Amino acid sequence: MAGKILYTAEAHVSGGRTDGRGRTSDGALDVELRPPGDEESGTNPEQLFAVGYAACFESALGAIARRQKVELGDVSIDSSVDLIAAEDSVFDVGVTLDVTLPAITDAKQASEIVQAAHQVCPYSRATRGNIDVVLKANGETV
Repeated sequence: MAGKILYTAEAHVSGGRTDGRGRTSDGALDVELRPPGDEESGTNPEQLFAVGYAACFESALGAIARRQKVELGDVSIDSSVDLIAAEDSVFDVGVTLDVTLPAITDAKQASEIVQAAHQVCPYSRATRGNIDVVLKANGETV
């Protein structure tokens, strides 16, 4: 990997998604891990990925807005991560990011901004070509 490391996140997980626990090295995040649909308290890796991807994507939108000198308004992102049973007993994930840009009323401009953010978002770059990502801008598929 080329480039200067700006930050390293560290976490420790034991027990995996079934009766597991995950904790970041700084203690800011300390969660019980459970399988999707489990009735016990806790979260699952898909929920954590949905939050992380959406937060990262929102930062990428901010970077694009600054570059293009546009105001996006109070951006919000509804993200979903699907756990998909694939062939040969393996699993895949799929992501949908439904981005709301309140200050952008032109559908084409909103789509272009979301597409540009998808090019620079580290999560998008890391997953490109590996998982299906559906993007929406103000409710319209990009």
